[in-house]
Amino acid sequence: MTIDPSTPVVVGVGQVTNRPHSEWDGSLADRPEPLGLMLDAVAAAVEDCDGAGAGGAAPAGRALLARTASLRVANPLSWHYVDPGALLAEELGIEPAQILVTTTGGNNPQSLVNATALAIGRGELDVAVLAGADCYYTRAAARRHPDRPLLPWTVQPTDTEPPTPFGSDRRGTTRSEEERGLDLPIHVFPLFENALRAEAGRTLPEHEAHIGGLWSRFSGVASHNPYAWLQEAMTTEDLTTVTEANRMIAYPYTKLLTANLQVDQGAAAILCSAAAAEAAGVPRDRWVFPLAGADAEDHWFLSHRADFHSSPAIRLAGASALALSGTEAEAVDHVDLYSCFPAAVEIAAAELGLPTDDPGRSCTVTGGMTFAGGPGNNYGTHSLATMVGVLREEPGATGLTTGLGWYVSKHSIGVYGTSPNATGAVDPGLLPDGTVVESAAGFAWADPQVAVGALPQCSPDADAQGEVTVETYSVGFGRPGAPERAVVACRTLGGRRAWAHVTDPDQLAVLVTEEGCGRLGTLRADGEVDLR
Repeated sequence: MTIDPSTPVVVGVGQVTNRPHSEWDGSLADRPEPLGLMLDAVAAAVEDCDGAGAGGAAPAGRALLARTASLRVANPLSWHYVDPGALLAEELGIEPAQILVTTTGGNNPQSLVNATALAIGRGELDVAVLAGADCYYTRAAARRHPDRPLLPWTVQPTDTEPPTPFGSDRRGTTRSEEERGLDLPIHVFPLFENALRAEAGRTLPEHEAHIGGLWSRFSGVASHNPYAWLQEAMTTEDLTTVTEANRMIAYPYTKLLTANLQVDQGAAAILCSAAAAEAAGVPRDRWVFPLAGADAEDHWFLSHRADFHSSPAIRLAGASALALSGTEAEAVDHVDLYSCFPAAVEIAAAELGLPTDDPGRSCTVTGGMTFAGGPGNNYGTHSLATMVGVLREEPGATGLTTGLGWYVSKHSIGVYGTSPNATGAVDPGLLPDGTVVESAAGFAWADPQVAVGALPQCSPDADAQGEVTVETYSVGFGRPGAPERAVVACRTLGGRRAWAHVTDPDQLAVLVTEEGCGRLGTLRADGEVDLR
């Protein structure tokens, strides 16, 4: 097969997991910082280009690293670097013409791949390195340690020139939403989970078993992932039973049903043109092709969402990427859905037309963000690295990965294969109306934002009082193990959305033992809702 020299390919991937009391036996102050893990991940990606073992000769990988035209870094959340890309370039001994650093968002690694593949296909660059790492485990351990050791991590001068940003830095919530308690993911994603339960018609125990079973299957995948932070296969009961070690965080999520941010992990990938890979001598069996991608945003603020059990942006972006890759969801061999919480997986799977209980195809190749690990902005790079390895082992197979930012707000989709995209011009009828398509050297990218924006949205009413109906809710628990406060999404008699809270212990107890969605209530001027 003749391949366009500008065809983008992934030729090297690397991952590093620095678990406690395993590979590193020194003090907390001796553990690597995010910059160090990025360096290790890039070194692994360089060796991977040749199929070399750790510390092995990697002439092809070294040749590509020396030619790096763009260095693209997922910004660490566990430590503030003014410009982590500049630090990484200096440590690697390279001088890329371009350095990009992402904003906050789990969609950004896959979105970076989409943008990089297009740039390579257009001939705008020939070699790019993507990298990221986070070390929340060490940061948290240092804070908990009785001696409070200082971490001697790199601090750049305050006058350091900031990097070129990649991605949207728009706030995830309105001030009025934050004032009601929607200030952290753990307080927001239960809104989706409880809405999904009500939409499915499950009882509370039935839905608990449903999400516990989903996460149990994820843990089984993680148990075979050498880079997973937690490698123990767990049962539904292990995950849903409340214990001292698995406390309820926000109903219906126990600790083991949430993303595990307290990890020390890094991952990197090397993308280049087919011509650059050929010139460097990368073996063909190392090449994995980005076939198509798509990016889209749901109606941005929670107050404007039409409901809390769907994502039109995932549906339309996924349909676009699949159409551009010439495949369909049921034909994709391997899938990795962004997995900060079960709701994120359930919504994405439903919108893409993927079952969550298929014994022949899991919704994850890593094991997900509870078990494989949730290293800040960079999980998507681990997803990519793992998917590349899976596809290399199965020539002819295809893979799909997703990324998610904020509160089911911004989304990125990628489709990969071991052969270049053979799809010609795509029938416009297969794409949402108004979809923008860009393609170059076999890679195609879609932006269906016009179609997403045209869909119905809700109108908020910040001053609502009186009769309301509960749409969904999130109940936060305190350390003693009792529910403390609920954030409630309500609909007024006029159909507008209002935010309320519940603090009465008796009503909180009802919300975690009986179905709260669909209940009637009276919204008071102080924002408290009295449920009936």
